[in-house]
Amino acid sequence: MDYAANTQTARIYTREEHQIDAERLDRRAMRIAHQLIDAGFEAYLVGGCLRDSLLSREPKDFDIATNARPEEVARLFRNCRLIGRRFRLAHIHFGRNIIEVATFRAGADEDVKTDSDGHVIEDNHYGTMEDDVVRRDFTVNALYYDPRSEELIDYLGAMQDLQQQVLRLIGEPAARYTQDPVRMLRAARFAAKLDMQLETQTEAAIGVCAEGLKSVPPARLFDETQKLFMSGYGVKSYEQMKRLQLFSMLFPDVARVLNHPNQAFADYADRVIRIALSNTDQRIAQDKPVTIAFLFAAFLWPVFQLQYQGLLKSRDWHSAMHEAVDLVLIAAAERISIPVRLRGMIREMWTLQARFDLTGNSQRKTRSLLSHPRFRAAYDFLLVREAAGEPLAESVRWWSYAQKESGIVPMALNEYDGDFETASKGNHLERKGKISVNKRRARRGRRR
Repeated sequence: MDYAANTQTARIYTREEHQIDAERLDRRAMRIAHQLIDAGFEAYLVGGCLRDSLLSREPKDFDIATNARPEEVARLFRNCRLIGRRFRLAHIHFGRNIIEVATFRAGADEDVKTDSDGHVIEDNHYGTMEDDVVRRDFTVNALYYDPRSEELIDYLGAMQDLQQQVLRLIGEPAARYTQDPVRMLRAARFAAKLDMQLETQTEAAIGVCAEGLKSVPPARLFDETQKLFMSGYGVKSYEQMKRLQLFSMLFPDVARVLNHPNQAFADYADRVIRIALSNTDQRIAQDKPVTIAFLFAAFLWPVFQLQYQGLLKSRDWHSAMHEAVDLVLIAAAERISIPVRLRGMIREMWTLQARFDLTGNSQRKTRSLLSHPRFRAAYDFLLVREAAGEPLAESVRWWSYAQKESGIVPMALNEYDGDFETASKGNHLERKGKISVNKRRARRGRRR
């Protein structure tokens, strides 16, 4: 499709035609747009907030496109910070909330600076709205909303694609993916989030260009991984990533386990991932705290198990365990940059799994484990393992009861028959006084 030709005439939708309720749009974004217009600039709401409104979803990601240069935006708003080297953006801060203001980008690709692989490294070339529209990623993200006339401007048939539930990349797909391979991850994410089908050429080019993700900086891939799996539709994102063969580009060691010759182990690894993602999706839906460290721990757990079993042939279990943790995390970080803090959390969740089996015959060790700041995350991970098929039902019951009745110190694990009602009467438990738990540490441990 010749998108440059299509931008010559735009379809204008009135408020009655598009039915976007201005009252549902972010007042701060609207106020910023009006202030830019009052200063003599063009300003439009653009992107995800319009797409979601048209799909009857709660609008988020309120971005503004304008012909004002970033420095001009910064002079108008005291709470503005300029960011970005590849393309300069203005971020207007409202506490923790940010409204992004982007200057219209030029459409002349020959002015864009690229590296030897064809990836764009500098793109601070400004243009008109007609230029800007063809530089966006997908047609459904290329709508412009005039805050004064309340008209919706559609250059590329985005409204039709929304109605047909089609996700279409703007421009020639292979060229756009080569310029920025992360667009392939965005295609998988939007397809999962919006329940849309990828347009034929948009999907076909991914198979040709997927290897380009290997040259993307690990820190950027970490950011994209969070968006994929920490936005409430992680299971669907995982399925799209596997279907498009992109998951192996982010987690090559995990992908090898998912294709392990032992089909039972491969199925187990897949269940661990799906259960952890489903758990996280549910917590996000319930507005509960989550952390990407829990998902990384689940993704890499089968890899860790294989590494541990291999090292156990020549080392004691304790040395093998910690060396396996190091090897797995170092290898994973070659593709995705996992911050040191998160690597520490993953290590604790994994190593605490061994303590669940070893502390039942010691009150002191039981108290220590219950008060560990990462106990709750490790316990939740124990539940994932059990749900995935590991024979851990007895351990799960025992530690579930230990938390529920923290004033009772359980006996050795092998002496506990799992009968909560009988145990509460003291037949199978020794009453040794309340377990002293540091409340502040306990609260931290519950945060995942």
